Amino acid sequence: MNKIPVIAIFDVGKTNKKLLLFNEQYELVQEDSRPMDEITDEDGFPCDDVQALTAWIRESYSRLLSSQQYEIKGINFSGYGASFVYIGSDGRVMLPLYNYLKPYPKPLLDKFYTKYGGEDFVASQTASPVLGSLNSGMQVYRLKEERPDVFSHVIAALHLPQYLSYVMTGALHTDITSIGCHTNLWDFTQQHYHRWVTEENIELKFPALKDCTELAGYTKEGIPVGTGLHDSSAALIPYLASFTEPFVLLSTGTWCITLNPFNPRPLSISELKSDCLCYLTYKGRPVKASRLFAGNEHEQQVKRLSVHYQKEVDYYKTVQADPLLLRKYLPDFDGLGKDLEGYLPVESVFADRDLADFASYEEAYHLLIADLMVLQVQSSWLVMKDTAVHKIFVDGGFSKNPIYMQLLSAAFPEMEVYAATVAQASSLGAAMAIHSLWNKQSLPASLVQLKMYGH
Repeated sequence: MNKIPVIAIFDVGKTNKKLLLFNEQYELVQEDSRPMDEITDEDGFPCDDVQALTAWIRESYSRLLSSQQYEIKGINFSGYGASFVYIGSDGRVMLPLYNYLKPYPKPLLDKFYTKYGGEDFVASQTASPVLGSLNSGMQVYRLKEERPDVFSHVIAALHLPQYLSYVMTGALHTDITSIGCHTNLWDFTQQHYHRWVTEENIELKFPALKDCTELAGYTKEGIPVGTGLHDSSAALIPYLASFTEPFVLLSTGTWCITLNPFNPRPLSISELKSDCLCYLTYKGRPVKASRLFAGNEHEQQVKRLSVHYQKEVDYYKTVQADPLLLRKYLPDFDGLGKDLEGYLPVESVFADRDLADFASYEEAYHLLIADLMVLQVQSSWLVMKDTAVHKIFVDGGFSKNPIYMQLLSAAFPEMEVYAATVAQASSLGAAMAIHSLWNKQSLPASLVQLKMYGH
């Protein structure tokens, strides 16, 4: 039988590691998910197991080659971008894949910002809030300062998506979507590496920038391979390809990230302190974004609810939107004021609520989402205000949550609010980025399915 031509996308998140196959019409034809246990680094802090991840990539590729159903026409990668893989002179991984949540030593942080003009100054130039290890460039700086002997033997520091591409091709590249996402590495005012990267001789550890629409190399079997993309930038590609009218994308997962490709204004100091930042699209254009750790808080609180009410952890998926409870717990969005006078709190007030005050799991869960929505509205408004945006697209986990979607619609009655269904947006974007390298068909007209809420 004739094999189906597909592109294979390895999508590596903090929680899920997935292999997805898309046909030439960009329909998802196969998806495999692999849970992986974390290991610990030399300090005992949890981190992804880069060796197990590498083995999975190689095993999966070998299995695809022997498939009787699919013909692999291309390979690309999307992944979280805030961790580096360090390659030694033998071409092998030298160090753990350090966790971006690992605490950063304050004396070293102070030393860095004092040397380069202060937190506000560096943050405004690099569009990177001061986030410690989550500014991935600071991980490289830490290695240089704390372990200079090890640093001297690093021949290449690769963000995770580019490391995955290296596994398949042996080619070393740097990608703008990973470099440009809250790394402290890129000077958005000059459109090149920040001066500290050069002065600290860290730029020497970064391979040459490669356009992520170009070929990184080939596998031994001659299959074209992309350079890989940062997952948030990749997720925007199907939307930019499908819509020209101004919109924001609220990408929900562990982080709820509001991306506004139609807000060209530089970030203010107060916006940076409220966890706003800039991403770079795959074409190198800034995308103003705000972040909220709401998915993580949701995960922690539903565990608390499950213990208190003796329910399964994912019981929340069965909870329907109750009109009475929605009215009871509807926040006063008008009174809330979307312009922050101070800085956005890192978590909602729900953690301090007494669950004994609620008659049922359902009632408590409605208030959890309402409390999260108060912060979400303020976070999103930071990058939406004073722009021509009239549409909000929500993708990811919360797009399937009717309580969340109805409250979001109530918060922005002047906007069109849509739950957007894209078959794995970041993976799809990674496939689309190298469309011309593997696919002779035209891009489909309707890649995004929409469901409107409110109005």
